[in-house]
Amino acid sequence: MPRVKRAKVHLKKRRNLLKRAKGYKWGRKNLIRLAATAVVKAGVRSYIDRRLKKRDRRALWQINISAFAKERGLSYSKFTHLLKINKIELDRKILADLAANHQAVLAKILEQIYPVKSLRDAKRI
Repeated sequence: MPRVKRAKVHLKKRRNLLKRAKGYKWGRKNLIRLAATAVVKAGVRSYIDRRLKKRDRRALWQINISAFAKERGLSYSKFTHLLKINKIELDRKILADLAANHQAVLAKILEQIYPVKSLRDAKRI
């Protein structure tokens, strides 16, 4: 059986590992054993945090929509219910953007689905 010399492959793996560990503190940036575990753990955290980011964004969108609805005398749940009843299928991301940047447009949509003469009438429902 011929002898296998793997210097090229071995060095390439180490180089790639240390490139991914660049910027880490202490020995984790230049010691292979420590860098390997640090890179694996960082990969796990990044996977988890990508999901958490989606959760956080959705919560922020709901807060923005809720603030808009509260100004108009509605709760978030009643507002979304009215949208659903009237078959307006805008997702939370778009609704939050409208609430933050284009309140007049969202107010027109609200007028169409929920005609109210005054805020006093809105609080009864």
